[in-house]
Amino acid sequence: MSVRDYYRANPAAKAGMEVGTAFLIFTIPALIFSPLGEEIFFRGFLDSALRERLSAPAARWVDAAIFGAIHLFHHGITRNADGQMALHPLSGALWMGLMTGVALLFARLRERSGSLWPAVLAHAAFNLVMNAAIFTFFWRR
Repeated sequence: MSVRDYYRANPAAKAGMEVGTAFLIFTIPALIFSPLGEEIFFRGFLDSALRERLSAPAARWVDAAIFGAIHLFHHGITRNADGQMALHPLSGALWMGLMTGVALLFARLRERSGSLWPAVLAHAAFNLVMNAAIFTFFWRR
């Protein structure tokens, strides 16, 4: 089940909350924990480990592809009503491509600045826009 379908199918997930309250409850952690944890892991630890074995461009692409693949669990790999996992090849490929591209942008910010902070801030901005879209277009449906 995708994030969109989860909110459409589970009115209890909304728990009677107003959209603004729910937006804050779901978005504040997405602005802090995901950007910090994922950037430290992907653009910090994993990138450094890959650069010990690969060239910088190859390490950047492998890191970005893994980042994209991990994010298939947001969209592309879902669970249907009877609990079975389902792969959505077209939308999953599009989502993975988008997330790989975003990861390449984050890596570029990291490389140009010499710091993880620009990547963390860009990641937080991306999450803010995504959550705003989810709550604008799918919360009330």
